[in-house]
Amino acid sequence: MSLLDIPDVFVGSTDDGHTFVILNRRVRDAERLLTEAGFLAREHLGRRLYVLPPGTAQDTHERAGIAMYGLLAHTHDLVDLSWTTRWNPDPPAGDPDLHFQFGGGTVAVTAATATGRSLLEQHGFIPGADGSSYRPRDGLDERGLLGVVTSAEAHAYADGLSARVHLGIPTPADLPGTARRSSAATPSPQTAPSARRRAR
Repeated sequence: MSLLDIPDVFVGSTDDGHTFVILNRRVRDAERLLTEAGFLAREHLGRRLYVLPPGTAQDTHERAGIAMYGLLAHTHDLVDLSWTTRWNPDPPAGDPDLHFQFGGGTVAVTAATATGRSLLEQHGFIPGADGSSYRPRDGLDERGLLGVVTSAEAHAYADGLSARVHLGIPTPADLPGTARRSSAATPSPQTAPSARRRAR
């Protein structure tokens, strides 16, 4: 199972700046909410995707926000790890405080500040010898990795820190197919982290 398959709704970004939404079960009004917000529906490797082409950070933030608020009326099992939808009228200068990079079945994290390092340690990340790189604790599966990254990223934003998550997906064509197609129509239990979406 891919981490993209875990929640009812997964929102992410490709490296080339596309915002995508994956539905892992039928969610009422999803097609209408997403297409009205400007997302383009497409089939890809057995998966129904909704893709928003690259645009300005403010426009992408507003379009995705409208769609996500609508989807939250029908499910709270929504994970948003997209970097393209983050917009702030007063963006921080320089690199983000925290940088998460998924790849090879795990996630590597870099912290640029002491506050970021402390936050990661609170969420169980283990520091590397260089003092700025971190890894998750051993034994976490995809669900556990998604949970710990979602929690740490949400905590960072709540504390006013900037964070960026790279999923290791270069373009929409590189999104993996689904392993859950047969269960996509049935409601899933609340087992994944719930949504983290802020208006700014």
